[in-house]
Amino acid sequence: MEPPTDYNRLKESLQFLKLKQMNLHLDESLAIAETQQLSHIEWLLKLVTYEVTVKQHNLMNAAVKVANFPYHKTLDDFDFSFQEKINETQIRNLASLHFIDKKENIIFIGSSGVGKTHLATALGILAAKNRQSTYFVKCHDLIQNLKRAQLENRLPERIKHYTKYKVLIIDEMGYLPLEPGDANLLFQIVDKRYENKSTIITSNLPFSEWVKVLHNDRVTHAILDRLLHHSTVISILGESYRMKDHVIHNEKNDILT
Repeated sequence: MEPPTDYNRLKESLQFLKLKQMNLHLDESLAIAETQQLSHIEWLLKLVTYEVTVKQHNLMNAAVKVANFPYHKTLDDFDFSFQEKINETQIRNLASLHFIDKKENIIFIGSSGVGKTHLATALGILAAKNRQSTYFVKCHDLIQNLKRAQLENRLPERIKHYTKYKVLIIDEMGYLPLEPGDANLLFQIVDKRYENKSTIITSNLPFSEWVKVLHNDRVTHAILDRLLHHSTVISILGESYRMKDHVIHNEKNDILT
């Protein structure tokens, strides 16, 4: 039995190190190196790139999965022509993610179906893909989780959990009624994140009506004071995007009749 060649040793080493892509593309990269007369460094860089590309892709997918998004929607999926009053340039600028570096907040205000959650999710997915820790949670679920933790004497630990993310998306603020005292729990999250991390909030209520949901003037003011200090507020005035196809269908029927 002949001793293993350098080529075989290299294959075995790549397999041992679990460098699957480098092992898989070894022959291809050797052929390219010979054809293009690559230097040792150029060839090695090309071989390593196969591994790095796949690992980066897997990391991005994992970050998006952990973020708990309700669906996978991007800005390219959003119909800006339907919601003409939305400043597309402003949204595209937010997609640069500079708001995360500046620890600024984004608040989407508008009636149901206008695209608030879609836009918040799209920005969150971009952040997650750029390795910025991101988490999506509906406001009602957030409050319920905090109340459960409070009953189990784990509230500080749970608050720390929601504080750690570079971007926290709190969806549907105001859609479901909160109980007296819930505002204090929400305040603790907002206060801990204030000037430290970025928070994205969607709500169907104008700020003047938040007190009706939070049941506490003082705490509502404190929450809004911290959220709005460094923030971009985007008010979306328009028809429900989800009703678009239904409206078009009815209009076609009217024309036919």
